[in-house]
Amino acid sequence: MSWNPYENLPPAASFSLTSSDLRQGEKLALPQVSGIFGAGGQDVSPQLSWSGAPQSARSLVLTMIDVDVKPSQWSHWVVVGLPVSASSLPQGAKTLPGNARALVSNFGDAAYAGPCPPPGTGVHHYQFTIWALPTAELSLPPDEKATELTAKLSHLALEHASLTALVQAPAGP
Repeated sequence: MSWNPYENLPPAASFSLTSSDLRQGEKLALPQVSGIFGAGGQDVSPQLSWSGAPQSARSLVLTMIDVDVKPSQWSHWVVVGLPVSASSLPQGAKTLPGNARALVSNFGDAAYAGPCPPPGTGVHHYQFTIWALPTAELSLPPDEKATELTAKLSHLALEHASLTALVQAPAGP
């Protein structure tokens, strides 16, 4: 059983995250997966929509984290500064609304990096989370450990909403 960093947070009453490209607890589609390890994917970010952010929110943060990587999890996508007026990102988003920007993830790039669990590691859970923050700007170091990133956002966020998709790692050697 994996540690869930969100288990101690109260559930968001009205804040929600949905997608036309992924469903809660189901396998992530091939276009959203990475092309490394022979996975055959294309590193295309999924379409995401959110609604019900608290009125006091001043910005939103989007994270995509593999919660099964030990010991510190693994960030695949971190977007800060999303305006509260934004309500979605299209599939394959190349530009971000307002002053939003992608931060360097644990892959070393400031962009979406599709799942690519190492061979032989079983099923990995990829948590997409939208965080409503009370501040317009948030300073986070690039390539921060995913557990530390999640802890900071959990402490700061007014509310959050998540979707989790699965990817089966290729068979080991």
